[in-house]
Amino acid sequence: MRITSWNLLHGLQIPPNPAGPSASALRQAIAEIASDVIAVQEVDYRLPRTGLLNQISEIAAAMSATDWAFAPSVIGTPGEKWRKPNANDPKYFSNNSIGDLAGSYGIAIASNIPVVKWQRLDLGRSVIGMPLVVPTDSETNSRPKLRAIYVHDEPRVALAATLQNGFTVINTHLSFAPGVNLAQLRRLKKWADQISRETNTIPIILGDLNLPKDFPTIGSKWKSLVSQNTYPSWGAKIQFDYILAKELTGYKVIDRKTVSTGMSDHLPLRAELIRT
Repeated sequence: MRITSWNLLHGLQIPPNPAGPSASALRQAIAEIASDVIAVQEVDYRLPRTGLLNQISEIAAAMSATDWAFAPSVIGTPGEKWRKPNANDPKYFSNNSIGDLAGSYGIAIASNIPVVKWQRLDLGRSVIGMPLVVPTDSETNSRPKLRAIYVHDEPRVALAATLQNGFTVINTHLSFAPGVNLAQLRRLKKWADQISRETNTIPIILGDLNLPKDFPTIGSKWKSLVSQNTYPSWGAKIQFDYILAKELTGYKVIDRKTVSTGMSDHLPLRAELIRT
């Protein structure tokens, strides 16, 4: 099973394309990544800035996925006008869902291994924002200039896909606020253990954890399956993105290295699990 975690940055190309993110560029990137399961963060669902695309549906089509689901963290566009999901909003929207979501932004999973069950966990957010460094939109070279802007934290969620092959893949994008992200990760690990017991599956946590190297494994039995710097994509110097597992008895892990897609400020993190 090949698995990938990727903070997509809503498909923004680096350097930015004046025409904006495109479905064809996204499909090409996913084809290059070549995974059985991909967990993406910062993905758009029918937002104007990305041409009203259902980005996870495009991703699923590019990898011939049998199943996909999108979990909104906000309704609307981050940095512009948005609200947190309420009780009337679907917890997630999938290829098997009836109805639809309003334009939103969040996390998603696509899998060409059949999904038996989807689940969502709300993780809250930091009440305090922070200045974050982001690439400018006007640069034309491959190493964009950066600027700092003050950002309010958004609600954080996790999406779990219990697969037919005996694994449960859990995708998340944790808060950028120090301490808050660690508390969210502890809660997420407990949830993963609960799902593992209920489904008799092996849990794997993937995502942008907004924590530097080794922090996600300190004080727990969870291990990082791949050690690789993922940010920024044009000269990665730090690892924010992880694939975590507690036990993988009977499997070995092959680091599939990353591929440079020319998209997002994060590199995709890839691994292959092979039965021994």
